[in-house]
Amino acid sequence: MKAVILSGGRLERETVLEQIGAIKPDCIIAADKGLEFCYNEGIRPDHIVGDFDSLNPEIIEWYRCEGKIPIDTYHPEKDMTDTDIAMEKAVHLGADAIYLFGVTGTRLDHTLSNIFNLYKLHAQGIRGEIIDAHNRIYIPTEKNCPDGTARPARQAVIKKSQQYGRFVSLFPLRGTVTGLTLTGFKYPVQDADMVQGDGGLFASNEITAEEGVIRWKNGTLIVMETRDRI
Repeated sequence: MKAVILSGGRLERETVLEQIGAIKPDCIIAADKGLEFCYNEGIRPDHIVGDFDSLNPEIIEWYRCEGKIPIDTYHPEKDMTDTDIAMEKAVHLGADAIYLFGVTGTRLDHTLSNIFNLYKLHAQGIRGEIIDAHNRIYIPTEKNCPDGTARPARQAVIKKSQQYGRFVSLFPLRGTVTGLTLTGFKYPVQDADMVQGDGGLFASNEITAEEGVIRWKNGTLIVMETRDRI
């Protein structure tokens, strides 16, 4: 099941509408101010969650009066962000792929928290993607592939025709990534280790072949497919 979460960060209208059309989600969850986007664009969410402290009270009241969409209301003083709550709702509903919009923007603390939360989904075997007008951020599915050693390497493939913009950047999450090999890229890499604090060593690479192949032996990767302009 594919779920889309619309949260209260930056929501670029054309990007969101285009991506929702392409994803064809089974479920849409509006988190707090993300409901305002739904209201303005005529998108009917399946679930509404949040403390609604940043939402126009008239909007949430309209949905409450209509009484047709489940609304989970939380107190502002809570241990989770509204996006966290929406993610838990999607997992509870049985989603195996969750696409997050409105989770980047000026609040870098929330942006970083949401990037880290991709691991929470990944650990449960759920594909999570953060998408905005300039970025697609995810932890790649770790398909095993033979690499001539006793232990198979992990592999992810990005087709050039389908990538989200010009650049591909890689970062290690939760420690070191070992045995990183990149083929089909402008800057190839052979059996390298990535550690947190490498700076931009693995940032802004480009796919030059029909597909870019990423292989690694251990660790967890964050992949960012990015573009300067739409």
